[in-house]
Amino acid sequence: MNIALIGPSGGGKGTHIRRLSAEFGLFPLSTGSLFRENLQRNSALGILARNYIAQGELVPDEVVDAMIEECLGKITPDRGVIFDGFPRTVRQAKFLDEFFAQAGRQLDAIVYLEVPDAEIVRRLSGRLTCQLCQAPFHSDLSPFKSCPEGRCEGEHLYHRDDDNPALISNRMRAFHRVTGNLVEYYYSSGRIPILIDGHRPEAEVGRSLQDALTAVQQRAGVATPESEIARVVALGAPPVPLAPEQTRAKTADLVFIGGPGSGKGTQAEALARALNIPHIATGDLFREHLKQQTDLGRLAKSYMDRGDLVPDDLTEAMVQSGLASPRASEGFILDGFPRTLAQSEALTDMLTHMQRRLAGAIYLRVGDDEIVHRLSGRLTCRSCQSPYHLQFKPPQVAGRCDLCGGELYRRDDDNPETIRARLRNFHRRRAPIVNYYRTLGLLAEVDGEGGLAAVTQRTLEAARELIGHSNSAAR
Repeated sequence: MNIALIGPSGGGKGTHIRRLSAEFGLFPLSTGSLFRENLQRNSALGILARNYIAQGELVPDEVVDAMIEECLGKITPDRGVIFDGFPRTVRQAKFLDEFFAQAGRQLDAIVYLEVPDAEIVRRLSGRLTCQLCQAPFHSDLSPFKSCPEGRCEGEHLYHRDDDNPALISNRMRAFHRVTGNLVEYYYSSGRIPILIDGHRPEAEVGRSLQDALTAVQQRAGVATPESEIARVVALGAPPVPLAPEQTRAKTADLVFIGGPGSGKGTQAEALARALNIPHIATGDLFREHLKQQTDLGRLAKSYMDRGDLVPDDLTEAMVQSGLASPRASEGFILDGFPRTLAQSEALTDMLTHMQRRLAGAIYLRVGDDEIVHRLSGRLTCRSCQSPYHLQFKPPQVAGRCDLCGGELYRRDDDNPETIRARLRNFHRRRAPIVNYYRTLGLLAEVDGEGGLAAVTQRTLEAARELIGHSNSAAR
């Protein structure tokens, strides 16, 4: 029996999974714990993740996918798994479906532990976390009695910086966006999620979960009313972009979509110069917040120091701060965000609150073989992260950065096998994003192969057409 237990942070998943895994003989799999374990034991994937963190970059989804795949591959087929908070997105759900299909397994049930937003705010505002083992406690609801791993006496408890009402509310909006899509995905494929009311005493919730898993184990099935499914999906209903006449000003707001090595960074920089608007790369934003030790940067660092993945809502907050800066008042070229359908919807929500509307999304199309060729020759400076290429942009002195003299190296993930795995993950993420912008009439596809100057010209023409159409619609 394989179970996915989903729900918001603070909903009680971890507490109940510890008991359910023992009772039903299931292997408990938490992405957070798995990530920290790989970092602590310096596995190949942990070293790769640490390299991203050391460079001030977000760890790509495909690295976490690989950790999950490696872990599942070690679990004997006769033992079931109970996932803690995974999958969180439709992309992750599809990844899990594909892996299970290849392994001759199946996901037997999706259990959604539902707790009202106001209760989550109350719970998380009083949450305390152990610095040593990351076990959660609560100042009122679950005071410290003993460490589940026996590593401390309670002197290492702290209140996380992100557990304040404003950030929790933002987190819940992000949660509902992705969960609505996830529930709809499973429902449309005939796997109706089991909804459990988590806003009850712990013992009652535990009995409901036990009854649900027992029914699944006995193939009895658990009925969830269609109206309840519709209600959950509605909570995550995507925001509707403003009509052109509702915007407060005409701005050249553009996003780039492209696979690793497609050249979107290079084209975004060229386009930003031509249109005199900033190129906002999410990787640069992330590093700048860390370097300047902003509130968001310190918060991100607290996740990284704990060995946790930086959550989507924090990434979204960094993006929003960049888009709201004075330098982006006339427009922007956004590179590296959105990477998922939920982030596409989050961007629409951000711009709506700013009384702006996206002019368009440029999808730079490059074949997989060409991308493998490009990335296999890529070099990066260890000191300043400047990019080079053995064929397209060789350094003046072999192995040394032209700008700072730092050592150039090839990233561990820039080998053909890893690149193709990353491309498979990109294609999974890309299709929903492309369809989203195509449906809104905001998509322009540009051939990204050929000479650099020709690609730049095609990209500029597409951008001007998108901006011109947006401005004419606003009149």
